[in-house]
Amino acid sequence: MTTTREKPAGTRLIGGPGLLLVWLYGVMVVGAVSRSAYQIATEFDRAPLAYTLSALAGLVYGFITYTLVRGGETARRAALVCCAAELVGVLTVGTWTLVEPSAFPDATVWSDYGMGYLFIPVLLPLTAVYWLRRARPGRPAS
Repeated sequence: MTTTREKPAGTRLIGGPGLLLVWLYGVMVVGAVSRSAYQIATEFDRAPLAYTLSALAGLVYGFITYTLVRGGETARRAALVCCAAELVGVLTVGTWTLVEPSAFPDATVWSDYGMGYLFIPVLLPLTAVYWLRRARPGRPAS
């Protein structure tokens, strides 16, 4: 008799390409959180909006990483909503930094649509939304 609980087919979110998403979101958590923590601790008065938005991005990445690893339908839906919100944030902040650059004396993770992070911040939520829609119940996740 085993004590591990098996997740029903179609609810595992980290199979196949989902594993790459977890890895990329994990890297973005480390990058965004460490960068913003350092900047908030050492030079917050220089660009408080930018550093706060970078910290928020790190929290969003952390939540999405957690939901992907957790798996299940509730986690899939939560990740889908959060990825859509992340995409709105990237597009909003990216456009804002281009239209009103003086509002951002220093870059955020989402500045210029994530150009400083090889555009991963704009590509990641698009990919994740696609993957999470494919991983809904009744469809194989791998």
